[in-house]
Amino acid sequence: MTHAAGKWGLRLLALTAALAVWFSASFAKREHQSEKVIDAAVTYNPPLGVVILDPVQTVKVRLRGPDRMIRTLAPQVVDVVVTIVRTEPGTIEVPIVADQILRPEGLSVSAVDPNSLTLRLDREQLRDLPVTPRLVGEPAGGATPLEPLARPARVQISGPQSLLAGLTAVTTSPISLDGHALTFEQTVSVVSPSPLVRIVAPLVVTVQVPMTVPGADPDHQGAQ
Repeated sequence: MTHAAGKWGLRLLALTAALAVWFSASFAKREHQSEKVIDAAVTYNPPLGVVILDPVQTVKVRLRGPDRMIRTLAPQVVDVVVTIVRTEPGTIEVPIVADQILRPEGLSVSAVDPNSLTLRLDREQLRDLPVTPRLVGEPAGGATPLEPLARPARVQISGPQSLLAGLTAVTTSPISLDGHALTFEQTVSVVSPSPLVRIVAPLVVTVQVPMTVPGADPDHQGAQ
């Protein structure tokens, strides 16, 4: 192949590619346009140390685009990203604009409902609180549970300052007394008192449940 023939071949290839792009774009423009309302999940990016007390989980987003894309559009591919700048506690109003909505290329945003979010902000706080074991069920043989002991006795939690201020203890997952007549131990998880509160450490504790039966000396009862 001569040099001139090679140049013409490259030009022909470039022309073919350009025509293909033009045809595709032209077809997309000619294709029927339709709309669809999606319940889009809202993702928040707050500053470090800031907690959103009542986050809105979803908003309705009306999208417009080619009919074939709208028909197959799934809610999972649409996401609303809200960035919080303010660091002070209090109530703020955050508008939602098209730039905050992640969506497949080729779709435009027609409307958002609501088009702004009212959010309450609080500071994040760490606290150490005692653990209160939660006992359920009925012991065997007329036995009675005494005061349970958790090891470790305290855990660290994290959450909104206003919420943590009202907490005096955290509890464990249920510890069943069914079938127990003697002192026993069980390892259980520590339960968060609210979705906004996170158990930092430890996540589990070992609970000793002393048991006594009528007429028995509790100091001489063995462990199961």
